[in-house]
Amino acid sequence: MSRITTPHVFTSESVSEGHPDKICDQISDAVLDHCLQQDPGSRVACEALVTTDLVVLAGEITTQAELNFEAIARKVIRDIGYTDPAIGFSADTCKMFLGIHPQSPDISQGVSEGEGSFQEQGAGDQGMMFGYATDETRELMPAPILYAHKIVHRLAELRHNQPETYPFLRPDAKSQVSFVYEDGRPVRLDTVVVSQQHTEDMEDVQLQDLVREVVQQVVPEHFLDSDVTYYTNPTGRFVVGGPYGDSGLTGRKIIVDTYGGVGCHGGGAFSGKDPTKVDRSATYMSRYIAKNVVQAGLARKCEIQLAYAIGVPQPVSVNVETFGTSTVSVEKLQQVIGSGEIFDLRPAAIMSALGLQHPGKGKQSWNYLSTAAYGHFGREHFPWEQTDKAEELRKALSC
Repeated sequence: MSRITTPHVFTSESVSEGHPDKICDQISDAVLDHCLQQDPGSRVACEALVTTDLVVLAGEITTQAELNFEAIARKVIRDIGYTDPAIGFSADTCKMFLGIHPQSPDISQGVSEGEGSFQEQGAGDQGMMFGYATDETRELMPAPILYAHKIVHRLAELRHNQPETYPFLRPDAKSQVSFVYEDGRPVRLDTVVVSQQHTEDMEDVQLQDLVREVVQQVVPEHFLDSDVTYYTNPTGRFVVGGPYGDSGLTGRKIIVDTYGGVGCHGGGAFSGKDPTKVDRSATYMSRYIAKNVVQAGLARKCEIQLAYAIGVPQPVSVNVETFGTSTVSVEKLQQVIGSGEIFDLRPAAIMSALGLQHPGKGKQSWNYLSTAAYGHFGREHFPWEQTDKAEELRKALSC
């Protein structure tokens, strides 16, 4: 998409916190948060599955933390809003099955042997990770995914904060947003699709009017005109939803979690994984680098790829792509980023720089649970969203 200059339409989707897959992501990340709060060295790979009145929690966890997994999961479900057994899934009545065991020693040894040393601590797995940034929005995110998130997030806020005004809203929802691009820039909102779970007695017009109001609240006025097409609950009904309507799994919304299909994706999911897993930490670092490059004015679009071998500290490759938008030599930009002088790309250094083993400490108030719905990127309170290296990059490139 980034190389296309002819007029075209690009579409991205988001899902709400009550979507079955996102319930699982949030449960997995809540478990991770509880582990790290008590034991920052915890090794966590936690997966969840939800279906009608059932939660399955499984995975590899090695930690000194004392956890009540069932209580953690039920609190997440309750906070999302699944409290009524009549809709087929409820925090207080759903059955819970636990299958947790320690991390494999074969995986652990490549990380543990060098633990505490930036030089020696290796990556927790092999793989390639991508980060992306673009100056088409203030958040340096692609417009379609950014506003798809904002729409379902706003609907959830109204459901939580104004239940008397919007009693017909239920937790499950999806949005899909299409933008017209000209010369590689978003110029107009073309189509909005919202599927919102609702009560039996809701009138269609209630939701139709609400969706239009929300779009006008969250999408900048210069993108809006009278030609925007709206599809609200296109099937005509969305009463049966959540885990009663469809099963959910941790890690099944990796495009929703990242850039909505813009740029590349290495394939790894984030939720439930501690930061020794480069699927998570290196992807956050890639976004951090790309965002600082764009903020520094060195490119209008930037994609960073990092690749690692399990147990090896240094990345096996670093690649920089600016899609023809850079204001400096891409070769020099790659040299500066790959040198490690501004961005230390060893896993232990990434965790230290971004505070990934101590969520919530430092200037930003955040936790892993808060990443698990409405995107891991584009919200400024996450440490990997900071642009504090932009000036250093400019100086290194004599800009």
